[in-house]
Amino acid sequence: MFYYLDGTVAEILPYLAVIDCGGVGYACKTTNNTLASLKKGQRKKLYTYLNVAENVFELYGFASQSELNSFKLLIGVSGVGPKAALAILSSGTPETLAMAIVTGDEKALTAAPGVGKKIAQRIILELKDKMAKETAGGLDFSGGKAVPAAFGNKAADAAQALAVLGYSSQEVSVALKGLDMEQPLEEIVRQGLKRMAKL
Repeated sequence: MFYYLDGTVAEILPYLAVIDCGGVGYACKTTNNTLASLKKGQRKKLYTYLNVAENVFELYGFASQSELNSFKLLIGVSGVGPKAALAILSSGTPETLAMAIVTGDEKALTAAPGVGKKIAQRIILELKDKMAKETAGGLDFSGGKAVPAAFGNKAADAAQALAVLGYSSQEVSVALKGLDMEQPLEEIVRQGLKRMAKL
């Protein structure tokens, strides 16, 4: 229903930002990362998600598309509600979430308040499976050069991390094409994200 809100930041409260759009204040539940990017009285665009259920009508807002995509992926995991998703994204960035899923790092997820080991394991299992299916199909990241077999897994992990952030297979291919696969995985993902931001 709402794709984004573009207006003046009227209020900043814990896990909540109020965006004034044409005299109407929209209360958006959000993460600490998004709140840190806001300043009262400043114009800001938040990408939104509307949660409608029985007796529930809540608007969530995020400073970036990758944070919104990560939120949607998290609430798609059985047993993970919006509150837990906000806690996870408040304790790290979408990039750290993607790396935690790809590397199976439960501790990075359980650092969020209210997220136990079982939920962390479920998030990793379900999202890693989902991303493996979406990125399977032999994407070419080589830029014309052959990728050594030893770095093939690193390329696949980087592709999964970008897919966790909501990028399509085609976008992932463009983001990783020609990057040096000998460098650390986090650096490959970081460079891929920088490349996507420029497009």
